[in-house]
This record gives sequence, C-alpha cells and structure tokens, in this order.
Amino acid sequence: MTSYFEEHDCEPGTAPEEQPQHQALLELARTLFNGLEIDWGSLDTADWDHRLPPPASRQAVQSLPTVRVTPAQADKGLKCPVCLLEFEEDEGAKQMPCQHLFHGGCILPWLGKTNSCPLCRHELPTDDQEYEEYKKDKARRQQREHRLEYLHGAMYT
Repeated sequence: MTSYFEEHDCEPGTAPEEQPQHQALLELARTLFNGLEIDWGSLDTADWDHRLPPPASRQAVQSLPTVRVTPAQADKGLKCPVCLLEFEEDEGAKQMPCQHLFHGGCILPWLGKTNSCPLCRHELPTDDQEYEEYKKDKARRQQREHRLEYLHGAMYT
C-alpha cells in the first residue's frame, strides 16, 4: 500500500520556515506507516505546549495596583491564596487583572517565574516575543475550533 503523496507523485507545500518541522512530521508518518523504529531525536519537542511559560513582563508586574483591604473583606477573613494568611484591615495587597488579591511578597516572586495568576491562570504579558506569538496562534486555533463546533451544532440541530 502506498501513501497518498507517493500515489499522486507530490509532496505537500509548506512555507520555508516550516520545512524542518514539516520534514520531521513526514518522516515520522512514513516511519509509523512502515512499522520501523522511530528516531525521536529528529523531532522538535521544544514547543510551548510542553514547556513552562516565561515570567511576566517587568512592566506588567510594576503596573499591578496596590489596593487597600476593606473592613468588610477583613471581617470575612479574606486570605492570600499563596501563604494562606488573612489580610489585615487597610493592608496593601497586589491586585491581579483577574481581581484576585495577594501579598506583594507572595505574588512578586511567583510572577518572576511564571506569567499567570496562581488561582485562575489568567496570563499577564511577557517579554518573550516567541511566547506572545504562540499565545496569539493558540487563541486563533481556539476561535477556529469554536466556530467549527458552532457550525456543526447549527447544521445538526
């Protein structure tokens, strides 16, 4: 049995910057098809789906507002999600864009290692252009999947 590309004497076209990854995928497909052993060294596994995100950008961290804990919040026993200590009335707390509150000494080291809220994983911008491009591509893929699901639902309901 021959592959589609061999049968039609053609190879799929790709952009020049995608050639190495494309060739590795084609080689993997041929290897799996032929039942041969796989050389994992030829695959690029350094994509962002398998790596930790970079730290939040310095500007994003510096722009986090410091808010005062209200008496109502203190009476309810509002706690910092990182250290689990209750906030004191009128204490300063760092507020993430997702509205979660943290002690500055708890959230700042966290954001120095990763770019997301420890509670809800809301992401702050980073200084890593490669990661920012990955986030844009991921959002486009999710939007495309959502549109396809909506179209499928509209066709079969």
